[in-house]
Formats: sequence, structure tokens, C-alpha cells
Amino acid sequence: MKKEIKQLGQELIDFIDKSPTAFHAAQNIADTLAKKGFTELDEAKPWKLEKGKGYFVRRNLSSVIAFRLGTDTPVNTGFKIAGAHTDSPLLKIKESGENKSANCIRVTTEIYGGPLVYTWLDRNLGIAGRVMVKTKKGEVEKLVNINRPVAIVPSLAIHMNREANKGFEFNPQNHLQVILTSDGEAKNVLKTLVAKEIGEKPENIGQTDLFVYDLQGGTFCGIDDEMISSGRLDNLQMCHSILTAFLAAKQGKATTVAAFYDNEEIGSRTPMGADSSFTRTILERIVALTSKGADDRFVAFSKSFLISADGAHTQHPNFPEKHDPAYAPNMNKGPVIKFSSSFRYATTAATSSYFEQLCAGAGVPCQKIANRSDVPSGSTIGPMSSAALGIKAVDVGNAMWAMHSIRETAGTADHYYMTKAIEYFFGK
Repeated sequence: MKKEIKQLGQELIDFIDKSPTAFHAAQNIADTLAKKGFTELDEAKPWKLEKGKGYFVRRNLSSVIAFRLGTDTPVNTGFKIAGAHTDSPLLKIKESGENKSANCIRVTTEIYGGPLVYTWLDRNLGIAGRVMVKTKKGEVEKLVNINRPVAIVPSLAIHMNREANKGFEFNPQNHLQVILTSDGEAKNVLKTLVAKEIGEKPENIGQTDLFVYDLQGGTFCGIDDEMISSGRLDNLQMCHSILTAFLAAKQGKATTVAAFYDNEEIGSRTPMGADSSFTRTILERIVALTSKGADDRFVAFSKSFLISADGAHTQHPNFPEKHDPAYAPNMNKGPVIKFSSSFRYATTAATSSYFEQLCAGAGVPCQKIANRSDVPSGSTIGPMSSAALGIKAVDVGNAMWAMHSIRETAGTADHYYMTKAIEYFFGK
């Protein structure tokens, strides 16, 4: 394996390991941008922009849109946009759900997104997210990451459910409560734990957005490290590809945009999701500050292009029949272009052709996928973004196994291929 492919794969693993929640992913993205000289802008204040300079904006501490102004104006060149999502399926803690059962202290959770629930059982779980902290000047937001095994969801022994291997339907309220301690006399366990981690008093901990997450870090696997096994590959892999490509690409005439949205796993219809005003607000402000025509934003949008990047399903060697034989992508064979006749993906014949040209220009292979005709496909940020903005778009992703498992698998070379394709797009 080439050294640069392995190196990029390791950088991806490191990024994911440092990003247990969307809040942490967005923070890591923002920190990287700031170190590269990008200036953070506040949506609530007037902006001043300079050609060739880079900027980024955050919403909810969980979404980031970064852009670098080109040497020409968007009304002449359009925008080059690549977008992905920062969130992954998780179990969200109900902070007021702390209770006692069988002399253990546990806390209720609710399912966020669509995880493969059984993969969460019997795992060492940490706790991470955002907390509101009361101070003399009012409440402030702080991120927390308890990166040690403080929680577990134990499964029921097969002796007590002899039919377990034939399938079991979990009741989220009853069966997905996380155990924090076997000390049944402990009080206020969760807030005390969080407060100690961030150096605050328990009584100062207010509302929280906390999740449990798998503590096992990402690794290479396969006899030649040709695969990557990790949690949250969907969709931090694409976030890392876009960020890496965005920073590596040479800036040209067009304004380039890298968008990282929260809440795709629950439909994106939130103030910080792709199905919100976030993208339109940023793009319209850029046009307003770089051009004077009343309808210049519409002209700029019509000349723009969006790459929506999200995970794709590779053919499973143990379930090969789950794919249409004509659309069965394999791991490490390049980015996958996604098609859907019901436009669950934004790809058209024209946008697919354009992305194929990008891959050819970047010197990387590409593949295609359309679900079996008797299996409905998922969706992503592409269709809603394309429809809301009137921007041509293509949906692509890297082939992976076990999507939405607590641990997913993707190809090491594919991460390199996708990054190079997007870098070529930004710098073309």
C-alpha cells in the first residue's frame, strides 16, 4: 500500500477518535480551519470579506460552513460546494431519567437516528456532548468527553432467552437504559460525573445534550491494512475527505464551500441541518458582498455545483443477493455515484457524467449504485439541498459494510480516492 494512502487513513482514524459527537466533530473542523488561517464569522454581525481569504461560520456548535473567496465573483463563476454531515446514529441520554433498578443506577436513553441496536450491547461506552453551565454571567456552553468506560448496556444471558439468536425486538425505554454504577445508594450520578470531568460543581450543570459512544478506537484491518474499522465512518469519513480536499486545493476563480451539517440522521430539518436556511444565508451574503445586481444570487446559484458526500453500501460477501448485480460496488474501487429514480439521491445523468469526469481528471476510479428494485434506498443531504437552492448536485460516497452499526468498515484506498476527486473539483 502506498505510504500516502496509509497516512491519510491514519489521519481519518485520528479525526474520528477525537470526534465522538457532532459537537466534537464541528469543533475539530473549526480548530483545523482556524489553524490554517480561516477567520470565524458571526451570523449576528455585519461581514467584511476579502478576495482569496478563508472564512467559516458555525451554528449550534455542531454545524460548520467554510468558504474561500475566489479571484472572481460568484455571479461569474458560481460556487463549488461539497457537503457532508457531522452526526451519526447514537444513544442520547435523557438527563432526568436517572433511576435505580436491581441495586444499580441507570439512565434512560432515546435512539438518535437509525442504529443497529444490537451492536451497542456489552460495549465499553463513554459519554460525550454539550452541557450548559451556570455562571455568574449567565449560562455558557461547554463540550465534555468522558473518554473512559463509565457506561454499559448489558445484554440478557441466552439462558434467560433461549430464542435470542432468532431475533429480539428491543424496547428502547426498557432495554436500552445504560448502567452507570452498581452502587444503588449513589445519588445524582450523571451530573456529578459530568461536573467532575469539566471542573464544575454538580449544581451548576444545566441542560445537556449528552450521548453514549463506543470507546474502541478506529483501526486498520485486513492482511494489508486495506480496510478501516471504526465507529462513525458514516459520515465523518466524508467530512474528513471534504475538509482535507478543501484545504489542499489551490484556490482559483470560483468561491469554494465546504459544508458540514448536523442532524442528517434525523431528517436535517433543524436550524443547523442541511434542510434549513444555513446554506442559503451564507451563499446569499457572499453574493451580496461581492456583487451589486438585484438577481445576482440567482445567477450565481444556477452556475453552481454541489457534491453531496455520504456513505454507500458495498456488496456484502455474506449477503451478495442484497444488491442489484448490475450495481454492486466493491471496496477500494473508488467513489460510488448513487442513483435513485425517486430522487432519494440528487444525481442526474448530467451530474453523474460531470463527477465521472472529475474522477478521470483526478486519476481515480469510480463506481455506481442503484438499489435493488424491490428495496427502497436511503437518502442524504443532496436532494433537499439541490431542491432548496436550485443547484445542480450529485450524490456520492465510499463503499462500506455495516452502515449504522456501532462499528463500520470501509476501504483505506477509497478514502484517498474520494479526497483526491473532491480536491480536483475544488481546484479545477
